[in-house]
Amino acid sequence: MKPEVLVMEASPSADVMAQLEQHFVCHHLWRQPREQQAEWLAGVAPRVRGVLTTGAIGIQGDLLARLPKVEIVAVNGIGTDAVDLEATRARGVAVTNTPGVLTDDVADLALTLLLAAARRLPALDAFVRDGSWEAGKRLTPARGLRGKVCGIYGFGRIGQAIGQRALAFGMELRYFQPRAIDGTAVPRAGSLLALAEASDYLVVAAPATAATRHTVNAEVLAALGPQGTLVNIARGALVDEDALIAALRDGMLGMAALDVFADEPRVPAALRALPNVVLTPHVGSLTVETRHAMGQLVVDNLRAHFAGQPLLTPVK
Repeated sequence: MKPEVLVMEASPSADVMAQLEQHFVCHHLWRQPREQQAEWLAGVAPRVRGVLTTGAIGIQGDLLARLPKVEIVAVNGIGTDAVDLEATRARGVAVTNTPGVLTDDVADLALTLLLAAARRLPALDAFVRDGSWEAGKRLTPARGLRGKVCGIYGFGRIGQAIGQRALAFGMELRYFQPRAIDGTAVPRAGSLLALAEASDYLVVAAPATAATRHTVNAEVLAALGPQGTLVNIARGALVDEDALIAALRDGMLGMAALDVFADEPRVPAALRALPNVVLTPHVGSLTVETRHAMGQLVVDNLRAHFAGQPLLTPVK
């Protein structure tokens, strides 16, 4: 008999969805109207042995408590900050995620955002569309990247991939995270504040934990300075959003380019109204190839678990 799994959100990969249906009895929460989900879930919960969720949705303790037979939570994404890991560990529930397969596309977006902010691409697009170019209005020159310092907060897989791309544009690298990385020639700053002080561009690529929440605060933003740019492709929780809005509004920070926000998909109106911000809707891994690879890793982890085999990418 096929194991029964709760699917919190669909994969954009049709092949992944077909594999799920082939190997499991799937209960699709995302297909149910919101007002009917609680009643529907009560009917399937006693039989659910696995949960397929995303980094944004995760799973909280109250839902986990309603799934008495759940053995594994497979996260389609890297981040596990939305997963109640204390609850899963207390129950002995395995947790997996999808590291590695999204590294390149997320790093690509980080550099895309950095370039868009550096060269003011959204403003230039508007300049052409609204007739300002044709009307002969003057443009302020942008700043080049060569010789500028790209500071990377969080130097794991994605941070290092961002660094490789920044080097190709002639930038200098620095990084900060509490644990030094062995085998890299990239200088490590003594603190996040020191990294911001040394950087022209500060790219946030650290995990979201209780320890990293709001670590990019008013002091760090002031250290980055009125010519500096903040790029965030990690999690919105790492940045004090109120301090960021104030710094951008008051000229204490030059630019920000953001793919993630504190309360997604709700982005503060004050942030959306600022002209010195580039905004994208949390799409770092949103390519056909990467979303398929992520979904495939979820399927492979679920199949390994129910076959009694080692998990491919367990969360410790």
